[in-house]
Amino acid sequence: MSRPSGTVPGQASGSRGPAAGAGAGGPVSFKASCPDCGARFELDAGALRLVIGGSRRTTFYSFTCPECGAAVRKPAGQRIVELLTGGGVSTLRSV
Repeated sequence: MSRPSGTVPGQASGSRGPAAGAGAGGPVSFKASCPDCGARFELDAGALRLVIGGSRRTTFYSFTCPECGAAVRKPAGQRIVELLTGGGVSTLRSV
């Protein structure tokens, strides 16, 4: 999976890594960037949404840029899905 727009989706910061989740050494945050304004920032799990579809095309994560307010949607490969779900990101499965 390529990293779109220079982001490192799912790369968590914190003392215990991406699968730690809240309560296992503190909350997990994920590095992200906005393709619209170029801002780079960290988001907690509550700021992200993951949609797992029936194909790679319909599996993505989304968030709102805290700098410009743009709605951002990026593809999520298997590794990103694992990191986001392990980090407590809300997940929706679509059929």
